[in-house]
Amino acid sequence: MMVRALVVDDHPVIREGVINALAAADIEVVAQAGSRAQARAQIASFNPDLLIMDLHLPDGDCLDLILWVRGISSTAAIVVFTLEDDPNYLLAAAKAGASGYVSKSAPMSELVESARHALVSPLAFSASNLLSAINFESNKPVLSVRELEVVERLARGWSANQIAEDLFLSTATIKSHVASLYRKLECSNKTSAVTKANSLGLIKI
Repeated sequence: MMVRALVVDDHPVIREGVINALAAADIEVVAQAGSRAQARAQIASFNPDLLIMDLHLPDGDCLDLILWVRGISSTAAIVVFTLEDDPNYLLAAAKAGASGYVSKSAPMSELVESARHALVSPLAFSASNLLSAINFESNKPVLSVRELEVVERLARGWSANQIAEDLFLSTATIKSHVASLYRKLECSNKTSAVTKANSLGLIKI
């Protein structure tokens, strides 16, 4: 039986390249979308077996879309096809329920192979750089819940006094948490701590 696919990307040239590669592998693309909203509508209309989607679209990233699809189907094959090489995004896609993750810089044959794997084992995530992403994750500093609350507020430009008031703690306690997260993040000031926490995916700014 012919596999029915949906290609989600906001660049028509990329969609066309993916469509041609899938067609050569006997995978029929029944619909295209250039945004999350269009993708939702096409999924509702065509119920595709395979979804090839970019991670970043004009109306937001596709992590929520992956979660939505996986929430209604355990058999849908979902392959992320993106230029995003941040391991945080790869791991986030895996956690959201994606079946595979392929870089747009990889040969198109890798995308086709990932699609085939996803169709057979939609819940078995695969990615060529999965091991390095896992190593990256395992080497992340572990911040306590309170330290995360503090660094999130530092990212907003708050002072120690403001954070203390917001969290109903003493200023001395907040300064202790700040010193601890500086040590864990191997930073010496607020700006570098916030920047590193953001780059590690510990906070979003």
